[in-house]
Amino acid sequence: MTETTTTTRSKSPGGKEKDLVSRLADAGEEALQRLSDLPGGQRAVTAFNDLRSRVDELGKKVRGIDALEARVHELEKEVAALKKAKAPARRTTASKPKPKTTSP
Repeated sequence: MTETTTTTRSKSPGGKEKDLVSRLADAGEEALQRLSDLPGGQRAVTAFNDLRSRVDELGKKVRGIDALEARVHELEKEVAALKKAKAPARRTTASKPKPKTTSP
């Protein structure tokens, strides 16, 4: 004989089963609601929201660093090419012999 186990799954209002991410999001929302009801909890929720926005800003800045590094790399190539182009252009001049002076 085989036993079948049934698991209870949350269903959305449309009758579809919720995926794991949706269930975690719902649980997180409930936890934040309970946290805000505690004394001092509203300050904690505000701090978490501020932290989230700061992390978002930091992420945007970090993504911009890749573009800057690419620009610096291209500029370094250009500078190296300009240095190589100027190197053969230098001329070495032979020192002219000093005029002989006659002593009296």
